[in-house]
Amino acid sequence: MRNCPVCSGHELKPVYTKQGVEIDICTSCEGIWLDKSEIYYFVKDSNLVYEALCAAIKNRKATTRKSPVTGEEMVELPLFNDSVMIDYCPKTGGIWLDKGEITKFPSNQAAIDVDKGFFKQEVQQAPEHSAQQGQEIKPSPSRSVVAHAAGLLTLPNLAFSSTMVLAGMYSLLTLGLIFAVQFAGVAPGMALTVGIIIAALQFLFGPFLMDLSLNWIYKFDWVKPENLPVHLNDFISKISQENSIQYPRIGLINDGGPNAFTYGHHPNNARIVLTTGLLELLNEKEVEAVVAHEVGHVVHWDMLVMTLAQLVPLIFYYIYRTLIRMRSRGRDKSAPARYAIAIGAYILYIISEYIVLWFSRIREYYADRFAGQTTGAPGELASALVKIGYGLAGREPSEKKDKDSNRSAAMKGIEPLGIFNAKHGSTLALASGVSSKSMGGEIDKDTLRDVAKWDLWNPWASFYEIHSTHPLIAKRIRMLSNLSVVMGKEPYIEFDERKPESYWDEFFVDLTIQSLPWIAVLGWGIVNVFGFLTNAFATGSWTSMSAFTGPNFGLLVLLFGVGYLIRTIFAYPDDQFAPMNIKALLKKIKVSAIRPVPCKITGKIIGRGVPGLIWSEDFILQDETGIIFMDYAQPLGFINFLFGLLRAKQYHNQEAEVIGWYRRAPVPYIEIKQIKTEGASSSCYVYTAKLIWSIILIVAGIFLFFV
Repeated sequence: MRNCPVCSGHELKPVYTKQGVEIDICTSCEGIWLDKSEIYYFVKDSNLVYEALCAAIKNRKATTRKSPVTGEEMVELPLFNDSVMIDYCPKTGGIWLDKGEITKFPSNQAAIDVDKGFFKQEVQQAPEHSAQQGQEIKPSPSRSVVAHAAGLLTLPNLAFSSTMVLAGMYSLLTLGLIFAVQFAGVAPGMALTVGIIIAALQFLFGPFLMDLSLNWIYKFDWVKPENLPVHLNDFISKISQENSIQYPRIGLINDGGPNAFTYGHHPNNARIVLTTGLLELLNEKEVEAVVAHEVGHVVHWDMLVMTLAQLVPLIFYYIYRTLIRMRSRGRDKSAPARYAIAIGAYILYIISEYIVLWFSRIREYYADRFAGQTTGAPGELASALVKIGYGLAGREPSEKKDKDSNRSAAMKGIEPLGIFNAKHGSTLALASGVSSKSMGGEIDKDTLRDVAKWDLWNPWASFYEIHSTHPLIAKRIRMLSNLSVVMGKEPYIEFDERKPESYWDEFFVDLTIQSLPWIAVLGWGIVNVFGFLTNAFATGSWTSMSAFTGPNFGLLVLLFGVGYLIRTIFAYPDDQFAPMNIKALLKKIKVSAIRPVPCKITGKIIGRGVPGLIWSEDFILQDETGIIFMDYAQPLGFINFLFGLLRAKQYHNQEAEVIGWYRRAPVPYIEIKQIKTEGASSSCYVYTAKLIWSIILIVAGIFLFFV
């Protein structure tokens, strides 16, 4: 609980701002508390404010006001020639602003637009606490009670959904093969052979190829059960016996990236792979919950079922490519039908891909539920998901701070049956190479609520989820919390805050900017088609269309270049890189892959972006508030490869300052502009390359237009 430093005993209330950041406000005096670095979200010139704060700290004055976070006395800082006086907490870096204090910043440098609906909600809730004297106040039931009464949240029946999805997709596949044979001139034997060969090769050799890749590419070892931590060996033995499966083969990658995945042919030859970072980051119960999740995949035969499901879009795509590449001979009357079927196969490929992704997300929910029921503690898996997927630092309880951790190594996953989305394996490899003392404790629930709001509120989250093999982390945590309540346990967390706005306006702006070059092309095409049709009806000639000649083509290039330039400038604001910390960045809701937060962050490089991969060019950075993925990217891919292979190791275990752009897509990451350590420095030039490319397009378009 945070109390107002001005109004004694008055609790601060969290409220959202139009800038998409949550702050704490006193409803009595309307003073505002900003956690460390949050002030930079509300100022136009972050460098000016940062320099003013640094200078003011040297001239700080004592004050009796106490920090809402620590309860200790703050100091008073004079800013901008003593025209602004703020209260500062030296221990946390937080700032207290009295009502209207922000407006005193020079030249309208700052503004905080509070969600007005918050005050209306406060007024509506007030009567609940103002019962007449002697009247008993009956609080409304919490969501936990309601959820317990309602029972376990429903999921599609696993057996039924598996049968229907596989039967439906293979029926579509059979229909596609029939059409290919009957109307496109494809030999029946080839069509059948293709399906059988692809299915057999994928299933039979997939696990062995994975074994080879792990041994050749990663810092990987197979570990005997007796060499695992005792608690983990006992747990795997117990869960294997309970589910009548053989003890799975355990593989370990020596890397700080926390992850886990499973693969194999069937439950009795399953492999479960872990990282050292997983056991370093999580406590014993959390590790067991993650392993139980992987065993859930094994028990549900997900390895076989997902292999069969993933074959359908693969075969559709093969049919599409085969029909497109077939050459016509002489007067080939089947060509129109062949191309029509190829287009149909491609459409079915897209549809089946999304069905497989939905199917995979359902099976992830079931693996989570299996883990929660098997361990009897769904909150342990929820806590593990938070640390792995969001990169939040835990706080070790005081009685455990001096306890050494003797956990063994574990491993990183890149398969669909991992603890989180393998498709985003690099961006989700939020690692910790440090001891559990600093990262493996309890998660601050208020911080978690702040971070999870992007998953629950931002429309981009749903957009990314439908393209993902895994549900959003916040949704998985909510399902696990529901399971806890049904089992009679305290839910790990409840996401019950009011959504202050829809966020759809920013989403549509982002989507428009993201698509702007192609919108320009589409508009150009529509205008040309309309002109062609108008001319054809007027002249009766349908044989000529000069869209790609002379000035018209130059206009196309020019429009595409202008759209590309606008998108680049929007996606790479480079005027202010405010000093931030990971916690402050994660609280930002109005952020996406195209709408970043320019930032400067300092911390320790603790691992590679893809754990164990010897040429991984990306990094994992840790500061005092959490861990985050750092995306190192150059305009040419081979430069990334060479950097990862030859230079990236220079940055490991080094204190670094990173300037870049914080994004979420859907996981949080920072795209590096510049990274500096004491002995090394490197800059990325993707932004510069995009600017140059857009200018080249614009100049070329103008040249073609006038020549």
